[in-house]
Amino acid sequence: MFLRPRCFFRTARVTPVRFVASKAIEKDVIARYKEKLDRKARELGAADAEQLKEKLKDEIEKKKLEMNKIDPLKELETFEKAQQNTVRKKAKERSPIDPSTPKDPYKTLNSYLDLQKIKGLEANEIEFLWRLRFQKGENTLSAVVPTSTFERLFNNAIKNPTFVLPLPREDAQVEGEGKGDPVEIHFVQWNFVGPNTTHVLITSLAEYKLHKEYARPHTTVMFHQELKEDKGIVMMNGQVEKDASVTLQEAQLLLLNVQRFYGGLAETTSESNQKRLELLRRFNSGDPAFSMEELIELAQRMEN
Repeated sequence: MFLRPRCFFRTARVTPVRFVASKAIEKDVIARYKEKLDRKARELGAADAEQLKEKLKDEIEKKKLEMNKIDPLKELETFEKAQQNTVRKKAKERSPIDPSTPKDPYKTLNSYLDLQKIKGLEANEIEFLWRLRFQKGENTLSAVVPTSTFERLFNNAIKNPTFVLPLPREDAQVEGEGKGDPVEIHFVQWNFVGPNTTHVLITSLAEYKLHKEYARPHTTVMFHQELKEDKGIVMMNGQVEKDASVTLQEAQLLLLNVQRFYGGLAETTSESNQKRLELLRRFNSGDPAFSMEELIELAQRMEN
């Protein structure tokens, strides 16, 4: 475990905006075209439209699943429309990454500690040096992750490289009446940049939708795997941008839920853990059963 929850989540408020008027519209259509529907039903060997509907129920459900295969980010648009002011008003508007800017080489463990020198040290001595290296850094994150924990995260990330996470925010605004606090949605991306280096980028969903691949992440986390086999540890460090609309504590909360949804907190078969993993799979497969309400509810649970 490399982050521990320090506070309880507040209850998040969600306004159910999907399919608000669908039932009323369906009833109106049936009332207006009942005679034609019944006639068509008789042609197909049923007494009326209701009997035909029941007769074809399984086929209808199958077609619905095929037609409703979703792009999970598009599915979130409805939820976003209920959050017109999710990004803080006091936050500066962050410009996207300039596509013409040359990319810096990614950093490895050797960029921070002399790999050859620390290989002769014990794991606890390396951990001490690692934490000391980032002790005075502003808005920095650092941890030493057991190999077993990292492998659970990594294996789930390979199969499910993107996700979304809610962050309770007092100034996020959700339309409609409901209990609890509103939330802001953040987009999580895993990048496998090198043989021993893995990045996690966290961006507000509003910025990601606006700038796509050029959106500037507010939090970047790096996992360095050079000591994974010999010492049984993976070194982690990260940075929250100075002009980000999230605080260090909020970034830590998001990272805690990255661990929880990617199976990194414990080898557990608890109901909550299994539901989180299933929701992660649904998002990445475009399953229409993916639910924002369930996501927020599972993010709030303190049970692992």
